[in-house]
Amino acid sequence: MSMRTAPLLAAALLAPLALLAPAAAQETGPRVERLDPALDSLIAPGTAVERIATGFGFTEGPLWHDGRLWFSDVSGDTLRAVDPAGRVEELIGNAGGLPNPPAGKSIGPNGMVSDRDGSVLMAQMGARRIVRVDANRRVTPVITDYRGKRLNSPNDLVFAADGALWFTDPPFGLYNGMDSDPAKQLPYNAVFRYAGGELTPVITDLKLPNGIGFSPDGRTLYVTDYGPPGMIYAYDVGRGGTISRRRVLISFPAGGAGGADGLKVDRRGNVWATGPGGIRVISPAGKVLGRVVLPEAAANLAFAGDGHTLYITASTSVYRLRTAVAGMLPRYAR
Repeated sequence: MSMRTAPLLAAALLAPLALLAPAAAQETGPRVERLDPALDSLIAPGTAVERIATGFGFTEGPLWHDGRLWFSDVSGDTLRAVDPAGRVEELIGNAGGLPNPPAGKSIGPNGMVSDRDGSVLMAQMGARRIVRVDANRRVTPVITDYRGKRLNSPNDLVFAADGALWFTDPPFGLYNGMDSDPAKQLPYNAVFRYAGGELTPVITDLKLPNGIGFSPDGRTLYVTDYGPPGMIYAYDVGRGGTISRRRVLISFPAGGAGGADGLKVDRRGNVWATGPGGIRVISPAGKVLGRVVLPEAAANLAFAGDGHTLYITASTSVYRLRTAVAGMLPRYAR
């Protein structure tokens, strides 16, 4: 989600900030905070966190695609890409899909995922739909409504191992970002599953479903509820997308910039999730092993390349660090 605006685009490569930096930099600059020795096998001690581009409205929806990181500027209503050297290109303007978008609202693009044909599926918060972006950057609608009622504001999406598309649908893209918005047509904020041309609201009892991901074996679904209070729930997943045995993976403490937003999973099953105060690295048992602390509110993250590079979209900037563990890439990553 996004709720901020910022200055003009300005890409920049900044020197890495080491963990052994002076105390002032430790307090204000990006850093890795080790809370459990097990973190060392996931992020090597001394790993630097780099800010590779900055100057955006509010960054979201990162996806590694064709050698670059695609990312959304939610309040800037733009889809962009940044390469490993920090060079930024605008891919699509007015990417939220509204013809006359109000300035500063959270109506731009959001989450993205690669599809099997090499195209990208993108959530349009303003137009309240999921669209396909082809190789020529043409945009065509894919999912717009459920039984004739418009979606709220699709946020984040992921393909399951069986090829079904799952996505969260909170109301953040409505003009007041609330359930009380008169434009809201659905009675809930659902987690949807789309398979065989059929759309199904699988989860309908969360306040503000946001980030979403699966365990490496596909048997556990993780969903962030922005709250308050911010939570990550885990569900058992059965055949045909049935879910059961909901439990709390983590309840986020209050304090710090940001909220319970995006998440990704590494190949060992650890959950990397944005929350108040930065990125938390959480074991499958719900133990917080460490944090990536940033000077801005982190919104989402994505593993890239060989899976050992983690990109983070955080307010006005994009950050990067190297990981010792490989992250799970999207099912149809390219």
